[in-house]
Amino acid sequence: MDRCELPNEHQNVQKPGVKIHLSELKPGMFVSGLECDWLDTPFLMQGLAIKDQSDIDTLAKYTAYVWIDPDKQEFHPGVDNQSISRSSRAREDISSEQSSAGKERAAAISIYREARRLTKTLLDDARIGGVIDSESAKVTVKECVSSILRNPDALLWMSRMRNEDEYTSEHCLNVCILAIAFGRHLGFNEAELEQLGMCGLLHDVGKMRVPSDILNKPDKLTAKEYRMIKAHPVHGRNLLMSSPGVDQSVIDVAYSHHERIDGEGYPRKLKAADISEFARIIAIVDAYDAMTANRCYSRAIPCTEALKNIFTDRNTHFDEHLALEFIKSVGLYPPGSIVELLNGLVAIVLETNYRYRHLPKVIVVHDLNKPLEEKYTLHLADVTKGKLDESYLVRRALCDGSHGIFLRDYRDQAML
Repeated sequence: MDRCELPNEHQNVQKPGVKIHLSELKPGMFVSGLECDWLDTPFLMQGLAIKDQSDIDTLAKYTAYVWIDPDKQEFHPGVDNQSISRSSRAREDISSEQSSAGKERAAAISIYREARRLTKTLLDDARIGGVIDSESAKVTVKECVSSILRNPDALLWMSRMRNEDEYTSEHCLNVCILAIAFGRHLGFNEAELEQLGMCGLLHDVGKMRVPSDILNKPDKLTAKEYRMIKAHPVHGRNLLMSSPGVDQSVIDVAYSHHERIDGEGYPRKLKAADISEFARIIAIVDAYDAMTANRCYSRAIPCTEALKNIFTDRNTHFDEHLALEFIKSVGLYPPGSIVELLNGLVAIVLETNYRYRHLPKVIVVHDLNKPLEEKYTLHLADVTKGKLDESYLVRRALCDGSHGIFLRDYRDQAML
């Protein structure tokens, strides 16, 4: 047990401010409380204004969580102080109590199944009747938000299970889930998360007006067919405008999620200043989910490669700040990733380690060197404690189906 986890008579019983993980601490924030005693750190005074990354690195040696006081926050060049303040307010609104990962993964199964069913119904109705049942959509999104606030890893794990034949509906739901998780990372409050989730769920609804033979064509599109595909943001805007109860931000995202920061997107070639924050967020999430899924015309790439592409396209395709925050939010190996370790073990990521992103909790399901007698879980963070040697570090991320391993076959093990 880390010494900061031990009870200490000198620790304050009540901590002032808002509790956050150290990974979310930024220059300009004021640390008002620690998990351990201030006397155990080099900072003798109780209270610390974070000046630079070196202060954060020093705190990391002693604690994983800190309390910050938003009222004592300082302006710091290059830091979005408004976002920091919003993050602090959001965390006051959201309960810090999280259910166990296993319990929430079990609940996430039923939530995801029902959400997937409702999403498919929504899109089918849009294709046939030309309107969206916004109330059903809101119920679906609200359930997803509640699950992610309890434990963000659980529903993300479910969203990794793919069915290529249901790509459009699953993609819309997955963008909804990923956007909510990203918004949580950014510090959005519950109402903002529900609004962002609606944007994700309905961003591609305009594709229901594109002929399915073009939408699902495995071969290269003709110029005419490509123009028809590129018209889906306009179709989406029109469809949502004719549907009662749909917020303006949702309409805007359906219309604008293919715009680019450099002005080379479509349909209006908007530049950075004219693209809303929600549209910028959905653009990133949409691209990431598409790249990591098998489509009729393109095979999935590992999550690490998708994140590299987003990094490369920051400040041209994507908002630079949001792209970098998304990479931090997802982490190298998000829940549901299949990874190969240096020693030849192949595992599925169960939980993100928010302190050591490259060392998640995994379930070992295969051994490239010999038959695996039984599956078992590992905390790869034990490498830092000397309980595991460095051969347990991740060599690379794999796509679903690699080595005959499909995530859907291991759903029950994820409930442990």
